[in-house]
Amino acid sequence: MKAPNQAALVAASGDRRTVWAAPARAVTAYIGLGSNQGARIDHLRRALFSFLTHPEIRVQAVSPVYETEYVGPGCQDPYLNACVAAETRLAPQVLLAVLKSTEERLGRPAGEHLQPRTIDLDVLLYGDRVAADGRLIVPHPRLRQRAFVLAPLADIAPQLRLPDCQETVAAAYAKIRRRSGPWVRLRSEHPLLPEGPAGGEEAWRAALALHCR
Repeated sequence: MKAPNQAALVAASGDRRTVWAAPARAVTAYIGLGSNQGARIDHLRRALFSFLTHPEIRVQAVSPVYETEYVGPGCQDPYLNACVAAETRLAPQVLLAVLKSTEERLGRPAGEHLQPRTIDLDVLLYGDRVAADGRLIVPHPRLRQRAFVLAPLADIAPQLRLPDCQETVAAAYAKIRRRSGPWVRLRSEHPLLPEGPAGGEEAWRAALALHCR
């Protein structure tokens, strides 16, 4: 299936101010996490802890962790990747700013691109919005071509329909796995939530607190 034309989708989605405005009601955003430098699982946990302690972000679901082959120019070490579903009323670009600030706090220099990184945080989906500007495109423009994104996303939202094409996440992942490509491996020995606590945000925050001092 040919990728949807982002410009056409944005034009069809209505007034630009509405597309980028903070929602009247909280929406579910999906955030991708990755790390291929240093203590990779600790970097992912610190990023998750920052979401759990943010007053405008409510974490709803956390995926298992996958180890994945680097995708891009040159050679890099493998990544650990995961996805988080979070409810928020932050406007899309404000949420992006929160993620970029978190990256900097965790040791990723501002403006670094296509380089090995301690942490990489991406807005993958923001409710059902389809929008693009110079800083942010939602859905993420390469989401449907990236097994390292679709694998953890399919664990927490398999029947979610991608708003730019209406294909489910599970169907998109099945399609990409039928083709040869970079390897993706579940790493159950590296849970993002230490000891796999249940009970929602409060329990998750407590479980991560000692790991994120």
